[in-house]
Amino acid sequence: MRRRNTDDFEERRQQIIDGALKVFSTKGFEQATNKEIAEAAGIGSAGLIYHYFQDKSDLLRQVIEQRVPLLQLLTHPEELMALPPAEALTRFGSAYLMVMENPASMAVMRVVIGEAMRRPAVARLFAEIGPNRAFRFLGEYLMRQMDAGVLRRADPAAAVRCFVGPLFLYLLSREILQMPDALALDAETVLATTVDVFLHGMQVDPDPENA
Repeated sequence: MRRRNTDDFEERRQQIIDGALKVFSTKGFEQATNKEIAEAAGIGSAGLIYHYFQDKSDLLRQVIEQRVPLLQLLTHPEELMALPPAEALTRFGSAYLMVMENPASMAVMRVVIGEAMRRPAVARLFAEIGPNRAFRFLGEYLMRQMDAGVLRRADPAAAVRCFVGPLFLYLLSREILQMPDALALDAETVLATTVDVFLHGMQVDPDPENA
């Protein structure tokens, strides 16, 4: 019976996460109400949300952590840490671009970007849940590769942005600005080119005098 209760709890929790994803994607974070989220989730009372989540910020955190592929990938960080750069960066970049395959997740990203421009508190909340965590992981990975002599020494925070920047620009120009040249590019080509250009720039100089 206890296992059944646990399963029921998690099933209801996932219902609420999916409902919140739908509402956040159309109303935005601050404009979304618990009543609307409860209706979208198919639960009887908005007050039930607080049985499963601390508050709306906690709910947003869970929506992003459980519905954004990149953060799901980071639930097993040591597995990624053990991979060589080309494979690790490809997996990271692929998970980053997978948001385009989920219309609701993409809609949430559009709304959050828009709200973040007007509301610094939303920007800080979103950054801590998503980008900061992903950037910290990638920075640590690159630092390990630098320490091992696989990649040349560079500021890891700057290097992270040099890698993620082209992917974000592709996502922005394709999914938000709807630029024709970006729409004509497929994600695999963009990712392979980004990894190749980045690793060529980060390769270790074979001549120690030029290091």
